[in-house]
Amino acid sequence: MVIKVFLASSSGSTAIKKKQQDVVGFLEALKVDYTELDIACNEDNRMWMRQNVPEEKKPANGIPLPPQIFNEDSYCGDYDTFFDAKEDNSVFAFLGLPPPPGSKAQEEDEEQEEEAE
Repeated sequence: MVIKVFLASSSGSTAIKKKQQDVVGFLEALKVDYTELDIACNEDNRMWMRQNVPEEKKPANGIPLPPQIFNEDSYCGDYDTFFDAKEDNSVFAFLGLPPPPGSKAQEEDEEQEEEAE
């Protein structure tokens, strides 16, 4: 499974640049394998991202802004949903990835599984 982060390398918006850096920096800190896909200089990446963000997740103007995050072809979310997952300590669930062994998230998953049995 590959996490894909759609970014704009030449965005004029400092807010977008900051959000992109925040997502990438946090994924690196968690040691999550990911691929950066630039929508600024690659039309195929831009079209793929726009076509694969679910309709209900697109802004009013219909054009989703980076960063957008996918697990392979499955949409995970945008910066706001990533930030919410980060605040809830549920980034691995947000990304559709199992938590790393020995992590707090893995311990919580095991506790929930035991309670369900």
